[in-house]
Amino acid sequence: MSTINHHIPKSIIAAYAAGNLSRPFSLVVAAHISLCDTCRAELSAHEAVGGALLDQTNAAPINDTVKRNILAALDNDMETAVTFSPIKRSGVFPGPIVEALKQRPPKWRSVGRGVKQCIIESSEVGSVRLLHIPAGQAVPDHSHNGLELTLVLQGSFSDSEGRFGVGDVEVGDEALDHTPIANDGPPCICLSATDAPLRFNSFIPRLLQPLFRI
Repeated sequence: MSTINHHIPKSIIAAYAAGNLSRPFSLVVAAHISLCDTCRAELSAHEAVGGALLDQTNAAPINDTVKRNILAALDNDMETAVTFSPIKRSGVFPGPIVEALKQRPPKWRSVGRGVKQCIIESSEVGSVRLLHIPAGQAVPDHSHNGLELTLVLQGSFSDSEGRFGVGDVEVGDEALDHTPIANDGPPCICLSATDAPLRFNSFIPRLLQPLFRI
């Protein structure tokens, strides 16, 4: 595997470790961590700190009101948090993605110009999908209404932020306006999660956006 140069931000790994990350983003983090020793070590460090804090909390008496608030918070977290059990990699797809696909091949749907997508999950908290982009093809230029995490699984793409290869993650927010282009070589396959619709700059992509649920 090529060297991973673009990692998950520490704040997002901390949220994942605490169980406070939505399911779409959790899948991207889990898939990246399965490929990246650096971020896997970062996750282990956060989990170790969390365990130590929990031990200290258990050593002190907790009144009934505080206990109820803690349990309520945990219940709320479990509605969005997700844990991916280890499962064997299949082709370019890491175990967490294989599990999310229920160990079936992706169901690709064309979105035009040779680009295909497979929506894995979509709900009020966000969506996560696979994208298959032929070499030389660009994703329409867009910005973001929220956060987007994009993990490269095969091939690579480039935009104003640089080149992203296998294992790399691009973090897009309201400040990023870009036109990702798949580089020469095999088609670029990415896992992308968003918590809000993209903001396309051209009329046709905006017109088709509800149909493709992007």
